[in-house]
Amino acid sequence: MDKELKLVIFDCDGTLVDSQAMIVQAMQQAFIAHRIPVPDKNSIRSIIGLSLDQAIEQLCVRRNAVNVSALCDAYKTAFRQIREDDDELEPLYPGAVDFLDKLAARDDVLIGMATGKSRRGVDVLCERESLSNYFSTIQTADTSPSKPDPHMISQAMMETGVDRKNTYMIGDTSYDVVMGRNARVVSLGVSWGYHGVDELLRAGAHGIADEFSDLEAMMPKVFNDISRVA
Repeated sequence: MDKELKLVIFDCDGTLVDSQAMIVQAMQQAFIAHRIPVPDKNSIRSIIGLSLDQAIEQLCVRRNAVNVSALCDAYKTAFRQIREDDDELEPLYPGAVDFLDKLAARDDVLIGMATGKSRRGVDVLCERESLSNYFSTIQTADTSPSKPDPHMISQAMMETGVDRKNTYMIGDTSYDVVMGRNARVVSLGVSWGYHGVDELLRAGAHGIADEFSDLEAMMPKVFNDISRVA
């Protein structure tokens, strides 16, 4: 009997790649450019994972007459400049490529990405790190509502033909976890990203990984073809 096809979807920022330094710098520069009080690092970390306009709206929730579109443009300009000056500010997390290799080696597993990044940002990262061949489906903020709306996962399942009982969402923020829960798939959190373990558990994570090797034990249908995470 053929094995059922599985889909493992990763968030990007805070899960595969540590981009917080670039995001924080670019966001602070955008606010400075518009002479708006600059959010602190923790506030910016808390919105990583949302689509850019939603992230800026959340940072500006108590401020009047803020031009969100102009701030988005200023952020994009700052981010591109920072990346050109020092692309080492966006390193892959240790173990990320090894784990992707392990998944890619299986003929019954497809790998996806669901991210608040733009498609351009994803393409730049994938080209630099030679990641493009891993992903059968990539969902970005350009074509989907912001997390935690489940659209990215629903679209990924539709594109790959994998059903929800064989789909896993892996991310570092409560937005990722809730998106997975909203899509009714197994939703796993990772502790090395931008939201704390308590926040991930409150969001409903089925399990928390402290390193990539932990994920193997949390995805039995992928690695052992036995009962899935409860």
